[in-house]
Amino acid sequence: MPDTYRNYINGEWREKGSLGTFENINPADHGDIVGIFPRSGKPEAEAAIAAAKAAYWEWSHMPAVKRADIVKHAGDLLRARKEDLARLMTRKMGKILQETRGDVQEGIDTAYLAAGEGRRMYGDTAPSELPDKFCISFRMPIGVAGIITPWNFPVAIPTWKIFPALVCGNTVVFKPASDTPATATKLVEILAEAGVPKGVVNLVHGGGREVGMAIVEHPDVRVVSFTGSSDVGRVIGEKCGRSLKRLSLELGGKNGQIVMDDANLDLALEGALWGAFGTTGQRCTATSRIIIHEKVYREFTDRLVEMATKLKIGNGLDESVQMGPCINAGQRESVHSYVEIGKNEDRAKMLCGGQFATDGDLKKGTFYKPTVFADCHTKMRIAQEEIFGPVVALIPVKSFDEAIEVINDSAYGLSSSIYTRDVNRAMRAVRDIEAGITYINGPTIGAEVTLPFGGVKDTGNGHREASHTVLDTFTEWKSVYIDYSGKLQKAQIDVE
Repeated sequence: MPDTYRNYINGEWREKGSLGTFENINPADHGDIVGIFPRSGKPEAEAAIAAAKAAYWEWSHMPAVKRADIVKHAGDLLRARKEDLARLMTRKMGKILQETRGDVQEGIDTAYLAAGEGRRMYGDTAPSELPDKFCISFRMPIGVAGIITPWNFPVAIPTWKIFPALVCGNTVVFKPASDTPATATKLVEILAEAGVPKGVVNLVHGGGREVGMAIVEHPDVRVVSFTGSSDVGRVIGEKCGRSLKRLSLELGGKNGQIVMDDANLDLALEGALWGAFGTTGQRCTATSRIIIHEKVYREFTDRLVEMATKLKIGNGLDESVQMGPCINAGQRESVHSYVEIGKNEDRAKMLCGGQFATDGDLKKGTFYKPTVFADCHTKMRIAQEEIFGPVVALIPVKSFDEAIEVINDSAYGLSSSIYTRDVNRAMRAVRDIEAGITYINGPTIGAEVTLPFGGVKDTGNGHREASHTVLDTFTEWKSVYIDYSGKLQKAQIDVE
């Protein structure tokens, strides 16, 4: 019998969902049911929000250092259970163990980084223009935080949001993706064991329309953090805008890797393979465009196709497997529909892949072959739209300037990369590429928690996750003026 999971509301595990239950199935083996989960709706969301609101006063008045100690303890528990969590994650979302271990490690790193902010969270002081007056500013918590996360990083992304939200003094209502609910449950179990008081963190399983929108629209939720598609992000942005609530959006990407004629091709090929087909291309930072100087285009293309066709596809629990499945049948169909679009677009040539992978045990899951399109140009849909699968478009260019023009010809601006031995080109790329992240001689994936994460254009609304910059999502600034002159002083008026 599969395990039965529950919601967590006001410190209690509640099995019942007002809309019934749903199954979570291993995408690498559809005969493996990971668990049965409550299909929740607006009543559960409202109960969780009420619990978070009731817990807010006491939690926000706890010293930040004490809140940080709890988050640090959660990081220690994540470290102790890293392998178990990684194996569960591979079962429920498909990516290989090497990657799921990294996903948990990112959660551990985030816990320790966020915990450190409990002893920093610095404000500003400034000299007053008047005598006997002191000026200071500091950060204040906002209130109930609605946390809505995707399925591709089931530990890393929730921790990016929940841990700093808690350290800042907010309470949390957490809705994970329905494709990856089991790891969310384990994360909340860890937070409860670490000492988070009842009501401070609440978990509600269910769909985006039923639970996610109930969280977004509720007036007692004062800050929302969402990672997902740009289309859904726009809807959330409209709803939050009506009530003027704080909103952080981390959305799509169509990330490009430039390969110049002086690049180390072995290194560039290794980065392209990892960037395009790691997590089966199901990353917002995946390398979905490779922009290649014409002098090395043919060699690079031939070698990449050879490497892609040799990737071992299968169940990620097998340590020898290099690429797992698409998350579900719908996503695989979406990927294939883009491949069909690419096959019919002007000039593009599909050099490998383009099919479901169904050999042997692969027929049990939703596997897709690594797919490479050559001779693409920027006006093609496969070079413009986010596919979120193991498909990459190769675009030849004649110069560095053309490469910059091509990489910037995108509605998105999350991650970018350039391979070159020329430091001058590298520095110009850093300056001129329109993206929140740029790698020099590395793939478009591999961000670290110590630097801000996020993008420009349709990739988000300007907020950044990770680093100390995430505090700007989960805190409000308060400015305080202390006048000890014993008389009324009028700023800007009493100054000569």
